Amino acid sequence: MSLLLRSLPLLTLRSRPSLPLVRAIFTRRHLDPNPLPRNGRNVSSVPASAETLPKATAVSLKETALQWVSRTGFCGELSAEDVGKRVRLCGWVALHRVHGGLTFLNLRDHTGIVQVTAIPDEFPEAYCTINDLRIEYVVAVEGVVRSRPSESVNRKMKTGLIEVAAENVQVLNAVRSKLPFLVTTAEDARESVKEEIQLRYRCLDLRRQQMNFNIQLRHKVVKLIRRYLEDVHGFVEIETPILSRSTPEGARDYLVPSRIQPGTFYALPQSPQLFKQMLMVSGFDKYYQIARCFRDEDLRADRQPEFTQLDMELAFTPLEEMLRINEELICKVFLEIKGIQLPNPFPRLTYAEAMCRYGSDRPDTRFDLELKDVSDLFVESPFRVFSDSLKSGGIIKVLCLPSGAKKYSNTALKKGDIFGEAIKSGAKGLPFLKVMDDGDFEGTPALVSSLGPTTKEQMLGRCSAGPGDLILLAVGHHASVNKTLDRLRLFVANELDLIDHVPFVNLPGI
Repeated sequence: MSLLLRSLPLLTLRSRPSLPLVRAIFTRRHLDPNPLPRNGRNVSSVPASAETLPKATAVSLKETALQWVSRTGFCGELSAEDVGKRVRLCGWVALHRVHGGLTFLNLRDHTGIVQVTAIPDEFPEAYCTINDLRIEYVVAVEGVVRSRPSESVNRKMKTGLIEVAAENVQVLNAVRSKLPFLVTTAEDARESVKEEIQLRYRCLDLRRQQMNFNIQLRHKVVKLIRRYLEDVHGFVEIETPILSRSTPEGARDYLVPSRIQPGTFYALPQSPQLFKQMLMVSGFDKYYQIARCFRDEDLRADRQPEFTQLDMELAFTPLEEMLRINEELICKVFLEIKGIQLPNPFPRLTYAEAMCRYGSDRPDTRFDLELKDVSDLFVESPFRVFSDSLKSGGIIKVLCLPSGAKKYSNTALKKGDIFGEAIKSGAKGLPFLKVMDDGDFEGTPALVSSLGPTTKEQMLGRCSAGPGDLILLAVGHHASVNKTLDRLRLFVANELDLIDHVPFVNLPGI
């Protein structure tokens, strides 16, 4: 036994503190509900931007006692009706300036901005504290709301008619190091900052007005969706599991190892598909969920590792009823959020029609430029590239660009950017025809020489082409032809500014 005890590591045992000592500690660390202290600065605050904690200093319990900092209102909600009221506000210093012997600052919270002033003769402590403030300091201000002088009224601000005369200012958190970028609404300042820097300092980025607008907009949309589905249609919101078994989906799974069963893994859901089907079988007639989904796939403009979707399921419901509910929901969101009335029901295209007319199952219909199938015009063509492709089951489609002959030179069509777009889509070349003033064609030599008078006339009629127009052709299997012309269609629409940018596309802050 003695040998065993010698082999054990040395342990230092310490008795627990006596009960009276524990009681004394808790009674001293009380919560102080009193209003802001009259002395200006909270010296014990630690900035969020500090990378290392300062060395601990010996202070009394009374100095470090936790205090609740309360407020009586919000910066952006003050108005002329509040003149004469005493308020206590908390927020961030958005702007700091000295003018005419007075010190001004703009105090910002999630509701907006209000101007705060300090007069040295009336409240010297508050004046000295405000003078030492810098951008993005977190402060609490106590004072009286008063009307601005007529020359200081700012009609562009929601609170531009009033200001707060500060009587007491407390620094809750100071900025000890240089900010990586300014929290401002100026477009030039925002665009000059790399996205990597914005994401690294996300807490600063989310303070910007644009980001605040985006998050508030998302909140309003989700709130409206819930109200509509539950109150109007009787849907039930049900949360489905996040940790589940791996099931075949459209992308790779994110796997989470199981601690209880080593060697096995959970999978994060790519969608709640199986769960909502189980709910329908279980008798939950109308289900919805603001669902978080996870997909391990390459990043693209419309793809990211995790995203949120509105997931719905209805039992014993025909297709038209499901479409009607979704159309009414989208119309309601646009009307109540942006004041825009959308057509109801929505214009519809079948999959086959969309692929035939636009070459894509998600066509951009803000501009025309529809594709035309001209395969029948080249069945007996001496141009072997076209005729051989048709014999092997391929098709020939064209894209007609009004007045495109002058906008794209022959050199650009043979080795310029538009040619490069065709090659990127998988095409081996870009045959083209230009309609001349006399109605004749110019373009790819072998193609032009193969066209007879009848074929030329039929081509002009099929494409509704006239003098000065440019006709782009693609040949091959259905998928490759549609892919090429869809890419070219979007490319020329952006380059020639053909897209009708309707008002609700340009939401502020997005």
